[in-house]
Parts: sequence; C-alpha cells; structure tokens
Amino acid sequence: MIHVARGANSLGTFSEDEVRDGLRSGRFMPSDLGWREGMANWQPLSQFTEFSTEVPAGATPPPPPPVTSTITPAPPPQTPADRAGLPWDEREQRGWFTAFIETLQMVLTRPDSAFRSMRTEGGLIGPLIYALIGGCAGGLVSFLYSIGFQSIGLTSARRDTFAVLTGMGVGSVVFVVLLPVLIVIGLFIGGAIVHLCLMIVGGANKTFETTLRVLAFTQGSTGPLQMVPLCGGLIAGIWGVVVNCIGLARAHETDTGRAVLAVFLPLIVCCGGAIALAIMIPAALHLGNR
Repeated sequence: MIHVARGANSLGTFSEDEVRDGLRSGRFMPSDLGWREGMANWQPLSQFTEFSTEVPAGATPPPPPPVTSTITPAPPPQTPADRAGLPWDEREQRGWFTAFIETLQMVLTRPDSAFRSMRTEGGLIGPLIYALIGGCAGGLVSFLYSIGFQSIGLTSARRDTFAVLTGMGVGSVVFVVLLPVLIVIGLFIGGAIVHLCLMIVGGANKTFETTLRVLAFTQGSTGPLQMVPLCGGLIAGIWGVVVNCIGLARAHETDTGRAVLAVFLPLIVCCGGAIALAIMIPAALHLGNR
C-alpha cells in the first residue's frame, strides 16, 4: 500500500494498481509524493520505478520534502476532507429518511467510495441506529414473508394464515420483540471476532470502533435486501460479506486480501476444526476397539 500526498494534504492510501490507474486518469500527478513501508523518504510518484511508464516524458517533479530523521517516516495525517462522512452523519440537516436512503444507495452500489468517506470514529450511536433501522425492517418483512409463504403452502403443508399466526408459538413472538437486541448483540460479537482476526492478519490499523462502524453500516444497508421475496436473505448475506470485505479494507487502510482473510478466518478455523474432529474421532474409536 502506498500513502499519497499532495503538498501538505494526504490523498489517502492506495494499492499499486490504484495509483497506476490514477496517474493514467489524471487523479494523481507525477509530482504527488508517495511513501510505502520500508522507504526512508517521501519521493514523487514519477520516481517510483513501477510507475515510470505512466509518467509523461520530460516531467520534472519538484524535489521531495526534507525529513528530520533517518527512521521510516509516518504517513501524513489524514485531513478531515479525506473522511467527509456518509450522508447518515448529516441526517439532522438532510432529514432522516433522505439520509438513510442516500447512505443505503452509496454503501450498496459504491462501497469503495462509501467506506473511504466513512468517519473511522465519532461514536457508535449513529451507526447502531442505522443498523437497527435497516436490520429490523428487513428482518420483520422477511418474517412476514415466511408466514405468508407457509399459509399458501410454499414452505410446508398449506395452512390458513390464522392457524399459522396462532401456531407460531411464544418463541417466534419473542424473536420479533427482541430482534433489535439480537442485532446489536450480533454486531458487537461479530465485530469483536472480525477485529481480532484483523489483528491476527496484520490489517487492524484502526480501533475496534472502526470495525464496528463498518459492520453496522453494512448491516443497515444489506438488511432491507431481505425484503426481496424468496431469495432476499441469500442476496443480503452474500452482498453483506462483499461489502464488509471492501469496507474493512478501506476503513482500516489495509489491502483487500487481509480484509477478506479476516472475514473468512473464523469459517476457515471452524471448517478446519470440524474436519480434524471428523478424522480424529473415528480413528480414536478404531484404536479403542483394538
């Protein structure tokens, strides 16, 4: 990952391919300064050998700024303009409904831009409210779908709606009432697991709050996808994983590979443990019977 700055302002952290594309499109200039881990000094992008083919011939960038130490310099501080925030952060000015819809559209259709703009800190109340609105709306509609489908015989033997409602049992009613609590608990537990995995793979460049904010905005944005009949839950689950991977990479300013590994690491560990048990238990029983 390469930190890019223009003058005293940080432009963010990007992969080699992103910088290369930026030089081609004009997003970055050859005179913009770059630094990556292991370099002693900042230097213009035109002096990076991997970008030499993207710099016009004859370009003469200014010399890099002086450094005060021979130790690897820290990347430039992120300016407020880099993290302008999502529309949800301006819900008081835009209106709650408008801010929610604009944030949902941005996260679902442009997750890269959304999580580059998301503030990495600033409290959890706002993100949690957003997650509850989207998660509860999608969960309740999905629950009503299940009742309707059961009553017309799509999921089981056909039963009239009244019989389905009266046969739901206390457990289903409790689930509906406690849905907001379950969403919040799930976010904190999932956030703790994902952040721990990010730390293990070396991608946790921000705090736990950043990880939880990513998961909350993903939950609130993908939750309404459950309103799609029949396959909504599957769509929400798959796209939620994709958005989480992109969001964690951009919010923690790490490479996407580490974010993907952090998201799937719990599944890998569980599957590996299950396979190990499946091999060891029969072997132990076989040895015990000898």
